[in-house]
Amino acid sequence: MKKMYALSLKPFCRTAIKATFVLLWVMLLGITSYAQRTDGTIKGIVTDENNAPLPGVTVSVKGTNRGTTTNANGAYTLTVNGPDEVLLFSLMGSVPKEAKAEDKKVINVTLVTDTKQLKDVVVIGYGTASKKDVTVSITTIKSEEFNQGVLTSPAELLQGKVAGLNVTKSGDPNQAPAVVLRGPSTIRTTGGAMEPFYVIDGVPGASIDLLAPADIESIDVLKDAAATAIYGARAANGVIMVTTKRAKPGQTRLNYSAYGAMEEVSKEIDMLSAGELRDYLAKNGQTLIPVLNDDGSSTDWQALTKRKGYSMNHNISFGGATANTDYGGSVNYLKNNGVLKNSSLERTTVRGFLTQRFFNNRLKLGVTVTNSHTKGDDIVQPQVLSNRLFYLPTVSPFNKDGSYKEYYARTGSGTLNPLSLIDNNFIKTDDNKTLINGLVQVDIIKGLKYTLSASTQRDEYNYNSYYNRFSGLAVNFNGLATRKSYLNTSTVLESYFNYDREFGQHTLRLLGGYTYQQDRSNDGFGITTQNFSNDNLTYNNLYLSNPSNTSQIAFDNNPISTLRLISYYARVQYSYADKYLFQASLRNDGSSAFGVNNRWGYFPAISAGWNISNEEFMKNIRAISFLKLRVGYGASGNSAGFNAFSSLLVYGSSASPKFLYNGNVTNSIGPVRNDNPDLKWESTATTNIGLDFGILKDRINGSVDYYIKKTSDLIYDQYPVSTTQYFVPTYTANVGSIKNTGIELVINAVPVKTKNFTWKTSVNLAHNKNTIEKLSNDKFTINYIQTAQLGGKGQSGNYSQIILPGQALGTFNLWHYVGKNENGVSSYENADGKVISTQPLTTDARIAGNAQPSLIYGWTNTFYYKSFDLNFLVRGVTGNKILNATLAGLNNPVDSKIQNIPTFTLQESYKDINAYLISDRFLESGSYLRMDNVTLGYTFKPHTQSVKSIRFYVSGNNLFVITKYRGVDPEINIGGVTPGIDNNNFYPKTRTYIIGVSAAF
Repeated sequence: MKKMYALSLKPFCRTAIKATFVLLWVMLLGITSYAQRTDGTIKGIVTDENNAPLPGVTVSVKGTNRGTTTNANGAYTLTVNGPDEVLLFSLMGSVPKEAKAEDKKVINVTLVTDTKQLKDVVVIGYGTASKKDVTVSITTIKSEEFNQGVLTSPAELLQGKVAGLNVTKSGDPNQAPAVVLRGPSTIRTTGGAMEPFYVIDGVPGASIDLLAPADIESIDVLKDAAATAIYGARAANGVIMVTTKRAKPGQTRLNYSAYGAMEEVSKEIDMLSAGELRDYLAKNGQTLIPVLNDDGSSTDWQALTKRKGYSMNHNISFGGATANTDYGGSVNYLKNNGVLKNSSLERTTVRGFLTQRFFNNRLKLGVTVTNSHTKGDDIVQPQVLSNRLFYLPTVSPFNKDGSYKEYYARTGSGTLNPLSLIDNNFIKTDDNKTLINGLVQVDIIKGLKYTLSASTQRDEYNYNSYYNRFSGLAVNFNGLATRKSYLNTSTVLESYFNYDREFGQHTLRLLGGYTYQQDRSNDGFGITTQNFSNDNLTYNNLYLSNPSNTSQIAFDNNPISTLRLISYYARVQYSYADKYLFQASLRNDGSSAFGVNNRWGYFPAISAGWNISNEEFMKNIRAISFLKLRVGYGASGNSAGFNAFSSLLVYGSSASPKFLYNGNVTNSIGPVRNDNPDLKWESTATTNIGLDFGILKDRINGSVDYYIKKTSDLIYDQYPVSTTQYFVPTYTANVGSIKNTGIELVINAVPVKTKNFTWKTSVNLAHNKNTIEKLSNDKFTINYIQTAQLGGKGQSGNYSQIILPGQALGTFNLWHYVGKNENGVSSYENADGKVISTQPLTTDARIAGNAQPSLIYGWTNTFYYKSFDLNFLVRGVTGNKILNATLAGLNNPVDSKIQNIPTFTLQESYKDINAYLISDRFLESGSYLRMDNVTLGYTFKPHTQSVKSIRFYVSGNNLFVITKYRGVDPEINIGGVTPGIDNNNFYPKTRTYIIGVSAAF
């Protein structure tokens, strides 16, 4: 038995031993083979679509916590545990990519830009949101979509790009553009009361002039109150959020861009030449007074006072980002020479930032410093712009001794030598703005983040002007000098918490915060004095002036004030299954500018959205890739333009501040403003309904918005009151209301997309109707407000516009022109319906249209062919009126012996003594279509690590305009309470040609 057992066991043991050896050999072979393969290590390089290395790419093993990032050369090394593991490559702004380890020793990967992801994030105030989750009206413009041109303000980047945003600007390099969003919501103009509220990298109220256009990454325009209410009492005119450029994680960048530009006057008024004027007068039996008004010369004053304006811009920026550090800086230099002599702008902008992360990115510290230094040279525009048209072409600029020829006793509109006005008077401004912003951000627990932001903005403004002894504006003054120096500072503290979490199909975002802001304004003085021994020192050393009496010294009435704002705010955002979206916010603002009874106000907002395309019943409708319905309501305020004394009883100097008392000259002091303890900010409530859509995988996408925007508690500071009850006969109170209703449409499309050719097009349309609803209540009554007192021969007391309930802001109130009588004299219809050929009375004026456009539009097209790109922008307005008071004033045949006339007047009878009167004869259509910009570029990509790309481009601005308007240009300022008026005050519009280059290293 034992033997049999022993025999039977031996074969089994032998087999087992062999099997064990085989198993060990297989395992050893596998281990050896794997060790020989990579020792568990994979190496590689990650590049972009241009074959440039991508640093900062996260390379991880899918489903694990193991990972690394690529270095500056795009290289990485990662250990894996088996051939079945999957490597995941991800970088913000790029499409993620996966690769299986298998038996590879090297895995090289190319990541492509995720254009959809880059366009999917919008800035909403105190945070960001995915575009698909937004329930409010927001338009985002990326840097590659910005306008090209000689831009003196970043606001011009958006011209024609945003539905409902009307940006107007003349050719004046020293004038900021007027920006109006969804129609005017106030009848105040001081302190930017009509302008949108700007937020730069989270800093509220920062000056937009602090930034160079090349440093801006994107601009988000918050339109409806559901979006803007988070900024409370300052957001009634919309909010413009500006995000500056920063390096992507793991990358370093160096960029340089520059352009040179030539600008010329695009159009001028056709005035008579000297010969044409002499012929016109001769045909009518008239002659010019020899020597005095006709010295035999032939002078083109418009040509003498203009020039070709040459401009240049240079911008260099650098930056980098690692896992823990983000840094960068830039320097921008702009020199813009205006097309009128002695007008120019020079600006240098320097910016730097540093952000450092600690404790595994749980703590972030950052600081940003920006300085913008602007120097401006200007001329006395009201006089130059008028006299270069009116001044007689039959008179030479100079006397025989080289001095400027003047005749101060001449009557009429053009009495001063335009060239002398430019050369013997000058204005210099120096504006130095600095913004310092510090940031502390702490990740407390998962999803909960605390942010503390502190910023201080310092704006030092200096104004200097000098009219020398040869100036026609200061005859016998022996030099007139003005110096002003003011310092404005603003300190802002923002402290808020964000809580973002996802719970299954539920997404919750909470915001709660506090703001403290202090603005100190007009810390400085201004003084004007005269009578200098010579002109050598101009406005310097004012103590050398020698005024003969105190009336020749004038001080600015510009009191210093300190204004404080304290705010508490909260917002909740909720979404379920990416289908049903909800947002609500509430802000409580307190301002020292308003009355003690109304210093605090609440600004609520609520909105909801429905991602219809995520519903099951939409799955089979493949043509529609995205469809979302938005509905929102909110209230925001307007507190711009108020100082700390707006609601208080104020004492100051009267209209005649000096009087003699006991033999001494004394200042008179008395009440100049009544107090109003109930004064509060204007409040704007907006209802917005919108639909966002995408068709054919978003090849066609866009949005439609309908809104009702109503501003109540409208403030007017000239309500008449009884002096038996009040110190001053006028009162500042909240009484009126104004309403804007409109619809906006945006369509973006990619009609053609092939391997080598792409065509992208975008069109935006906006219709707005503006109505003044009321100006009075039971306590304060005013039936209308007359505005636009334009003056002119015999018309100094007339007004051309009226603010009237039931009408739009900018409504014209003019005499009605009915033609000419049998003698060729302009005739009008009076209030009784009778035709008269004499100058009408002010009571004969009637409503005659308004300056508000009924449609604003922009159409952008971009074509890409291999390395070439072509872009053009067409924009315009329609439905608005412009009062061409310039042409009216020039149209004066009777005075053609003492001032020039336009070719338009050749059709007038010399006997027409009324031809110049401002009437609806000169109320013209302001509609236009402008080829605003055409840019052709070529991008060279050398596929080297040191140079990413170099782009060369040529560009033309304002190449042509189609309009029936007879003035210089139909793009008349649409801001303020007197929009749409051309009254000898329009700096010529320019046509610009640019050659530029931009390089990325």
